[in-house]
Amino acid sequence: MYLYTDNPLKFAFSKTEFDSSSLTDEPGFGIMGVPFDSTTTYQPGARYGPLFIREASYNFEKYNLFLNKRLNANVYDVGNLEAIPGNFQKTCLNLKSVTSSMLDDGMIPLTIGGEHSISYGVINALNIQDATVLHFDAHMDLRDKYMGEKYSHATVMRRIHDKKPLKIIQMGIRSSSQEETEFALENGINYYTPQKIKNDLSQIKKIIHQIEGPIYVTVDMDVLDPAYAPSVGTPTPCGISPQELESLIFCLEGKEVIGFDVVEVSSTSIGDITSINAAKVLLDFLFLQ
Repeated sequence: MYLYTDNPLKFAFSKTEFDSSSLTDEPGFGIMGVPFDSTTTYQPGARYGPLFIREASYNFEKYNLFLNKRLNANVYDVGNLEAIPGNFQKTCLNLKSVTSSMLDDGMIPLTIGGEHSISYGVINALNIQDATVLHFDAHMDLRDKYMGEKYSHATVMRRIHDKKPLKIIQMGIRSSSQEETEFALENGINYYTPQKIKNDLSQIKKIIHQIEGPIYVTVDMDVLDPAYAPSVGTPTPCGISPQELESLIFCLEGKEVIGFDVVEVSSTSIGDITSINAAKVLLDFLFLQ
């Protein structure tokens, strides 16, 4: 049983009904929207991300030219979480409950946000050990507190790191406090800047190819340069391109991905390039299945 708000718009390529008995040996993927942006500190609007990502998904084909593959994944859209505006703790509890229900039904959670703090709730439900968190972002999000808050879009990876022994690999990082950089270096958190990705893409792809065991993927859309994703909570210049992000997502083929989220989309209109690129990130992953 899912806790969700009324949301007539579904992800374009999801099945209309979910029946756990219909799942085969192939993995099923459950898409859940989380319209929550209460800890946003610069550009609000991520609560509308699930709506406009779903809308943007109708712009795409069920065939991927570069992979020469049709979309064959079992995809179900369970609607939007009942997020509690201004209350991270209650929203996180709802998120953990719904994610747990999806896992019980044999679905791998694909979460669309919403601000980045929601990743913590999903990973809490997964209760994963000895896994790798592959984190695409302009920011490290490793602060212990931000503006006095321990649970925030700017502290989410620090809170996830508290759930040791998770390994964290960060891609696209170009903004950090001194505290965060020192914490990353002291705790074996490897991060790769856009310059590193652009100058040695083949080596960065090799890093992802070499990840062993379960992987949780979190994509903050501000990993892209604002030229490609202006409608995000904290836009930061000099990011990676959609082509580079696509290449890195394709490296997940054959990997054991146990969860995937796309967050920080603050689009407020149909056709916004940020939501279009966000929908493509999800589809790129689903085409690998």
